[in-house]
Amino acid sequence: MKETFSRRGFMNAAAIGAGAALFGRTAMGQSAADRKADGRPAYPPVKIHRVYVGRQRAAWPKPAFKPEDEVPVFERKLAELKSRMGDVELVGGELIQTQDEAARLIPKLKEADGVLLIHLALGVLPILQQIVDAGRPTAFFSQPFSGHEWMFVQQWQNAGKRIALFATRDLNELADAVNMVAVRARMTRPRLVVVGRPAGTPPAIVAENVKNKLGVDVVPVSVEQVIEAHKSVDPKLAEAEAEQIWIKPARKIVEPTREEIIKSSKMFLAMKAILAANRAQAITIHCLGGIPIDVLGYPCLGFTRLLDMGLVGACEADMDSTLTMLMFTYAFGVPGFISDPLFDTSKNAVIHAHCTAPTRMDGPAGERAPFIIRTHTDDDKGAALEVEMRVGQMITCAKLVNLDTMIASTGKIIEVPDFDDRGCRTQITTEVNNAGAMLANWGAGLVDGWVPQLHRVVFYGDRMAGVRQLAPLMGFKVIEGM
Repeated sequence: MKETFSRRGFMNAAAIGAGAALFGRTAMGQSAADRKADGRPAYPPVKIHRVYVGRQRAAWPKPAFKPEDEVPVFERKLAELKSRMGDVELVGGELIQTQDEAARLIPKLKEADGVLLIHLALGVLPILQQIVDAGRPTAFFSQPFSGHEWMFVQQWQNAGKRIALFATRDLNELADAVNMVAVRARMTRPRLVVVGRPAGTPPAIVAENVKNKLGVDVVPVSVEQVIEAHKSVDPKLAEAEAEQIWIKPARKIVEPTREEIIKSSKMFLAMKAILAANRAQAITIHCLGGIPIDVLGYPCLGFTRLLDMGLVGACEADMDSTLTMLMFTYAFGVPGFISDPLFDTSKNAVIHAHCTAPTRMDGPAGERAPFIIRTHTDDDKGAALEVEMRVGQMITCAKLVNLDTMIASTGKIIEVPDFDDRGCRTQITTEVNNAGAMLANWGAGLVDGWVPQLHRVVFYGDRMAGVRQLAPLMGFKVIEGM
């Protein structure tokens, strides 16, 4: 694909939604009105068909149970949770009590991107089977005492059905169920831009594999196109961006000059225009040795800016990490921090370090973490960030490898290390369950080469339950503790 950037065309792209996220105010997606205001392409909403299955005079929840009385409770809660579901359109809402009713429902389900299946009562397994056999990605929501049919979810998963179980009495988790079942549809709408030679596990660097497995379109963009876009940036716009977003809020500026920070802001505006021109949600760049740093500067600040906006900017053309970040953005609404992990077994800890990190690790609506502007450590050039992450915060460290396995673990940030100013600028020490075992089996024998073995992505929050639920919906297996 060949894109050219006229000055007028670039300015139109760069000026859209000035002062706001170009592609959305929430990482989950946005309303049609927000898309129009921000200039985001008008992707159709993700259509999730909700359906209730129950019957009267069931032994569970109780013989006097009337499913028609239960449906309004869920409907009110779903309406209350709408703002947490972003670009989802909930359709349907039928109460199904017989197999004949289920048979009439199936054609409607096949028109949706996914199904929210709410289980109300015991004795409906044949009906549930009909709905699952419709073949749509399905979130199976079952409160305690709704019946025992939840036991069959694993059997359906083993048979290759894209279904996840939500067994909880907390109705707020309906929003989580909807967002999980919407992930694949969300990933098929925008696209992923790759600048330069992609890196990662062998399946992940082949665009056709990524499309077939995850639904994501990969768009190659040349370094020359990036340079062209960079040249087209209005210097005054770049200066204003640098001043407002980086220079004024910084706790301190150590090595970089003002001019270097402006150059980095110009790189961000070029990346933003490239994303807009390609209708893309994510960009990854072969930045170490793959682009002229003296001309463009490092993209570190630009990646941070995109991540803070709810988009994805990933370094070193790492396809596995980029896809992981994109998936977590859509599933959980949080950005990722790509790191180079290293171990300190004396503290039962993994240290995560890199020269680019989000400042809004809680998501686009969260507060910015304090940061210092530094150079890129490897060559002491450009502009990069030293972000002060939150001590005491639980984190999930994850990476989708080979397009079919999520390696994941949890930990807790116990310190922001200061070890003789060594290594990449942003660093956190995370206490883990068993650092020695993790070190002995790093990568679980699934990856080879520098980038696949080295990078992991850190996210705020313990996301392991969500990762397990997402796995059957997206078609990957999970290896925990690695």
